[in-house]
Amino acid sequence: MLIGILQTGLAPDMLAPVMGDYPDMFARLLEGYGFSFRTWRVVEGDFPTLVRDAEGWLITGSRHGVYEDHTWIPPLETFIRAAYDAHVPLVGICFGHQIVAQAMGGKVERYAGGWAVGAQDYDFDGETLTLNAWHRDQVVGKPANATVVATSDFCTNAALLYDNRAFTVQAHPEFRPEFVDGLMQTRGKGLVPDEVMANAAARLSDPLQDKTIAARIAAFFKEPRG
Repeated sequence: MLIGILQTGLAPDMLAPVMGDYPDMFARLLEGYGFSFRTWRVVEGDFPTLVRDAEGWLITGSRHGVYEDHTWIPPLETFIRAAYDAHVPLVGICFGHQIVAQAMGGKVERYAGGWAVGAQDYDFDGETLTLNAWHRDQVVGKPANATVVATSDFCTNAALLYDNRAFTVQAHPEFRPEFVDGLMQTRGKGLVPDEVMANAAARLSDPLQDKTIAARIAAFFKEPRG
């Protein structure tokens, strides 16, 4: 099964040579499920021609906000709606979670409560999962066609399911602790409050349930569709 990765951001130059770029992280996360991958750098204006150019789509995270004025964001929203209408499965992570919600009529904004960085605990339908996060934007108003399937004390709309067509997650299951640590040392300094950074540093060794989410993403992609 070919999964098209719609890359909406780039890993920091200081980290990518050692830890890989975002598509590398997703290929690693979903290793062993029989997927092949092709990347389109939509952040640089590189878009697929058709929604059927892949059998499923995955939208990455980004340092950009979905509400910002970038030329590639409106066509990405159009592509999301086209994939949804065509029943081509779509997974969104962090920025991907937010842009799907915005494209479907939801509201995304900078959260007044600040940043979520590092290991966070989420309630996925009664199961507590710990996943890494890196965001201060949130889906504050979910689309009418979305169902909340995960929440946390910090993030109400932590994961959304749009029937069997789109599954989106605010957290970063693809981020390993060493990458979060690297982000804290590069992008985080002077941007993320010291207290948030200290709490994240204290949880860098917490066990993560990234494999649980990987299995859920894989099952979603492979779900039979008419």
